[in-house]
Amino acid sequence: MNIMKSKIITFLLILCATPAFAEYKTKAKSAFLLDYDSGAEIVSKSADELMPPSSMLKLMTLAVLFDGVKSGQISLDDRFPVGKNADYQDPVWYPASKICLSAGQDISVRDLILGLIVLSGGDASVVVAEKLAGTEEKFTDMMTAKARAIGMPLSTFGNASGLPNDRNLMTSRELATLAYHIISDYPDLYPMFATRRFEFGEYKTDWCRDWGKTHTVNYNKLLFIMPGADGLKTGHTDKGGYGMVASATAGGRRLIGVINGFHGKGHDALAAEMKSLLTHGFNTTTTKVFYRPGDDVTAVPVWYGRNGTVMGTVDRTFAITTPKESGLNGVRVLARYTDPMPAPIHAGDVLGEVIAERDGNVVARTNLIAKNNVGRVRFFARVWRNIFVMLTGR
Repeated sequence: MNIMKSKIITFLLILCATPAFAEYKTKAKSAFLLDYDSGAEIVSKSADELMPPSSMLKLMTLAVLFDGVKSGQISLDDRFPVGKNADYQDPVWYPASKICLSAGQDISVRDLILGLIVLSGGDASVVVAEKLAGTEEKFTDMMTAKARAIGMPLSTFGNASGLPNDRNLMTSRELATLAYHIISDYPDLYPMFATRRFEFGEYKTDWCRDWGKTHTVNYNKLLFIMPGADGLKTGHTDKGGYGMVASATAGGRRLIGVINGFHGKGHDALAAEMKSLLTHGFNTTTTKVFYRPGDDVTAVPVWYGRNGTVMGTVDRTFAITTPKESGLNGVRVLARYTDPMPAPIHAGDVLGEVIAERDGNVVARTNLIAKNNVGRVRFFARVWRNIFVMLTGR
């Protein structure tokens, strides 16, 4: 008979009350702070309110492009054509952030990415959209499909640039989800977000060459004032104010922060507000990582298996974030699984779950999965096993 068993696999400490995370006050309309490893929400202010994301929306444009690069269908050295909708002479780009592209030229994917990240190039987003989907309108369908696939059910998109459009709506929580996806799923591309300066070298007009001389520095000023900051994207509209999706590391730990609807004095004030938010998270909380994918968690007994046990691991990083003042007091970590698990078992099969409890409440959980394959024994071996169990009770 298969029985669900629980095994305490780490420790049990003296129980105590669990304080809430320290309150954080901000003048931004919305703010969200997330621990990358544990997924803990450290700060949440109007995090589920749909708001115009301005140029932070370009992160979704980049995520769709990154999928093509990751799959090998697109190379960073590929060159995309610039159409009339991305030409700098179109009046829409006069007041907007751009690379300063000319219709008829082409541009490398690498420069498109850096132009989107550093210069917040709205013209670059149009180039990407028209190359990948034919039109910007059709590209928004790709953006929506991508959003839903990575757990963003609320966000809607009216263009690829973030220019004012009634359909451009995202929540701070979903912007953090998008940032987490970019950091975790594109490790080879994410370092580009830490680029402080980008000088485009292929201007086609004297006007753009002169313009480009003074437009080379990343709008994300957090990169210049906070050690460990390495991304992601800012945004601004007169109506919606300033916004930023950011990430920083300290002491081997990563936080993701989002601010939107901030009416401060420019990008420097925005960076200072984001630094305050991230510093609050690092200073008032701590994160303990128990297991990462591939780590041995516990051996699970196997019925009819060629091996007597299968090693269990976690399907994602298992960690807990707590207030620094309380630490891990009262936390116990358990593996719950069916004993024994019937063979055959394939690597990745779900065996049960790993949970963390505090004061009787589950504060974290993830799947316990098989680390390796375990084949099923042949018929006569199974018969002998049944006889052995009947005779010995084991």
